[in-house]
Amino acid sequence: MSPARSSRKRYQEFVQDYKQHRLDDVAEADGGQPVAQPRTAGGAGGGARRAYVRDYLRWLRPHWYELGVVFVLALAVAGLQMVEPLFIRFIVDKVILNQTLDLSSRLTRLNLTGLVFLGVVILSHVGGGFKDYRQRILNVRVMLSLRRSLYERLLHLPLPRLWDMKTGGILSRLTGDVETTTGLLQMAIVSPAISVIRLIIAIGILLTLNWQLAITALAIIPGVMVLSLIFTRRIRPIYRSVRKDVEIVDGRVGETFSGIRVVRAFRQEIQELISFMLGRHTVLRKELFAHRRELLLWTSWGLLEAGISVVIVWFGGYLNIVGRASVGDIMAFQWYMFLLLNPVWNIVNSFSEMQRSLAAMERVFEVLAMEDDMPDRPGAGEAPAVVRELRFDDVAFEYREGQPVVRDFSVTVPGGSVIALVGRSGAGKTTVTDLVARFHDPTRGRLLLNGNDIRDLKLRSYRDLLAIVQQEVFLFDGSVRDNIAYGRHDAMDADVANAARRANAHEFIARLPNGYDTFIGERGVKLSGGQQQRLAIARAILASPQILILDEATSNLDTESEQLIQASMADLLANRTTFVIAHRLSTIHRADLILLMENGAVVERGTHEELMRARGLYHDMVRRQMESHARDGDEVLR
Repeated sequence: MSPARSSRKRYQEFVQDYKQHRLDDVAEADGGQPVAQPRTAGGAGGGARRAYVRDYLRWLRPHWYELGVVFVLALAVAGLQMVEPLFIRFIVDKVILNQTLDLSSRLTRLNLTGLVFLGVVILSHVGGGFKDYRQRILNVRVMLSLRRSLYERLLHLPLPRLWDMKTGGILSRLTGDVETTTGLLQMAIVSPAISVIRLIIAIGILLTLNWQLAITALAIIPGVMVLSLIFTRRIRPIYRSVRKDVEIVDGRVGETFSGIRVVRAFRQEIQELISFMLGRHTVLRKELFAHRRELLLWTSWGLLEAGISVVIVWFGGYLNIVGRASVGDIMAFQWYMFLLLNPVWNIVNSFSEMQRSLAAMERVFEVLAMEDDMPDRPGAGEAPAVVRELRFDDVAFEYREGQPVVRDFSVTVPGGSVIALVGRSGAGKTTVTDLVARFHDPTRGRLLLNGNDIRDLKLRSYRDLLAIVQQEVFLFDGSVRDNIAYGRHDAMDADVANAARRANAHEFIARLPNGYDTFIGERGVKLSGGQQQRLAIARAILASPQILILDEATSNLDTESEQLIQASMADLLANRTTFVIAHRLSTIHRADLILLMENGAVVERGTHEELMRARGLYHDMVRRQMESHARDGDEVLR
């Protein structure tokens, strides 16, 4: 997020776009800043929004029973509340002002009516509390179910889509957006439906009590309600823009603290703070911009409520004087107008609040509508338990059309063999292993496992065969034991310790404060790079894979640690089909097949001895490495 523009400038640009009706859709530009896009006639956004609403209603079907219970309770409470003003009218007209009854009869009637009235009030409030509790349970269930569905979809989305959303966007959707979307249940379904029913009942009773007073009091409401609905419709684009800004700011915060060492090394603490505060100030200005419009609406309704009360007393007093209304009618009308305006306001307010929920819902259901990464083909089978052969059949792959990063790649890998991929950075080595892991599918050609196209196998069962150790190790914020057993949660403590010993990690783990129960911090920050790498290798060993991918797996180890690993490497690679990407000769010289890659293609292949005798590019790389080793003892192939 660039600090070049002040939050005031960003806000002014936003307001200009808003006033020109160019905020229906928000796209990212200018380094992540949201910018407005022109509205299309009949916009596709509107059609997509309606489709998302239909999806939301279909998605709520499993919760119809709980929703029905809430409706019944809400209707019962509404019915009890609608009876309450009639008790006031009865007590005033038939008891207090009734001079035809003696004092004893009036007191008896007053006490009986008062007790019944008190019982109705207590029952309505208890029922309201129970209804709110059931509503809360329903909201929680819907929220958990929606969050689970969204999280599951995010776990299976294509990697490029996840990269586009970034960490901040993912967290924003899983937390704030899901919670706000859940509000649709109340704002778009429960509250408006109950309010409409209460509105109909209240109008019916008012017309029955005194149609002249009712028409006078109700005359202004329809126009104000329509204007309010039109007014609140313009608020949604503001909240959608706010949600996008929050996503960007939160994403930047995550990046800042993930790279806090870099921030401090380059003395960028103040710059990051400025960037954070600019983003937050922009969000605050937009929220206040929306709040001012909502405040105008709320104030107008407050004045309307007070004005109607004055009209009822004024015109009701006139009707009482001319004998067309009783004092009880006037008092009941005052109460009924409160009960009437409350559902009317709930409808308008629900529409206003619904704008926030709709803006969040669009972001949530946009993700839910995305297709999974590599869904299983119809009739896909289980992967074989044993890898006998893995064959690349004229494989090509490109991230962008017309720009292949792997081309004409054909090689047969017998089960249990070790294949080393060498070459300069960008040669396509990691992409080849990504194809093996099926993070991507070939753009052309086939990858065959025991003669079967891996795309015809169930993805989950195929990946059960795999384990990966990468150069940039990723460890979770948990214990050492949890990280080693990540691929096998049912592993016994002895299995975990055995895997650690084979990775030569047991000794340093034993020296940790709590041994295998020591918490290592986010991304393993409490461990050295070499220790992190050995834990990753232990994790791969415990998974006991059929296919093992080592992507610079020993690059972060010092010479002593690497020698310890090499001592057990033969055991690690035994009976496993292994793909090794490495620059260190000690890691690859025993490989069954070495592939030298240039620009995505294999330019040399053979064993170490065969390639050395050929005196080609591989021979030159080894020679340069040995010269470097002679100077400083470094065994890295350059």
